[in-house]
Amino acid sequence: SQRLLMLPGPTNVPPRVMRAMMKPLIGHRGPEFKELYHRTLDQTKKVFETKGDLVILTSSGTGATECALQNVTDDGDEIIVTVNGFFSERLSEAIKSYGGKPVVVGADWGKAPHIEQLERAIKEHPKAKALAFVYNETSTGVTVRCLQQLGELCADNDVLLMVDAISILGGDNLPVDDWNVDLCVTASQKCLMCPPGLSFVSVSEKAWEKIQTRKAKRSYYFDLLMYKKYLEEGFTPFTPAVSLIYALDEATG
Repeated sequence: SQRLLMLPGPTNVPPRVMRAMMKPLIGHRGPEFKELYHRTLDQTKKVFETKGDLVILTSSGTGATECALQNVTDDGDEIIVTVNGFFSERLSEAIKSYGGKPVVVGADWGKAPHIEQLERAIKEHPKAKALAFVYNETSTGVTVRCLQQLGELCADNDVLLMVDAISILGGDNLPVDDWNVDLCVTASQKCLMCPPGLSFVSVSEKAWEKIQTRKAKRSYYFDLLMYKKYLEEGFTPFTPAVSLIYALDEATG
C-alpha cells in the first residue's frame, strides 16, 4: 500500500502517472518527442491559464525561481520582495546573489503583507524593476490574497510581477494572464501530481522585453532567451527529463 505523504511536497503521485514514466525512452530531437512536448506544454498552459510562453526546466522549483530572477536582474536593480516566511527569505537572498538590491516589505511569520505596504514601496522606489513574492508561503501556509490587485498595481507602474507559486499553482486560483503576472514559477512535485524534477516559468511579453534589454547574461543553462529560441523550433536547448514529461502529459491530459 502507498504511504500517505502528509507534507507540502513531494506529494503522492497517482499510479497512472507513475505508470506513464515506464514508457520507452525516445530521442528528444525527433518528431515523436516534439509532438509529446507541444501537447504537454499546451495542457500545462491551461493550468497556468496563460496563452503566453511557458518554459519547462529540468530542475527543482528553486531552479525556476533563480531562472526568473537572474534573467531580469542587473547589478544594482531594486527588486521589491515580500518576506513573511522561510521561502520568501530565500527569495530575498537570491536577489542579492545576482547583484540586485532587495527592497524588503516584511510581515510576521504567519501573516501576509498588506497591499498598502506594497503600494507604498512602489511609490517610494519608482525605479524598482520587479515585485517578487511567494504566493503561498509553504513554511506557514499563508497565502497572499491581494494578487489580482498587485497585478493591476504593477501593470500601472511598469513593474514586473514575479510570483513563486510552487506550492499553490494548480491547487488554487491563479489566472496568470488575467492577473497580469509576468513571471510565474512552479514545480512538478506539488499540485501538478508528478514526481520532483521539473520546474516551470511562464513569461509574459512585458517580461520578454525586459529580458531582451538586460545588461548581463547571468547563466548559460538558465538563459531564457535560449529556451525561447528552441521553443519556437519545438524543442528544448538541453536534454529534458523525458520520463517526467510523460508523467506530466498524463497528469495534465
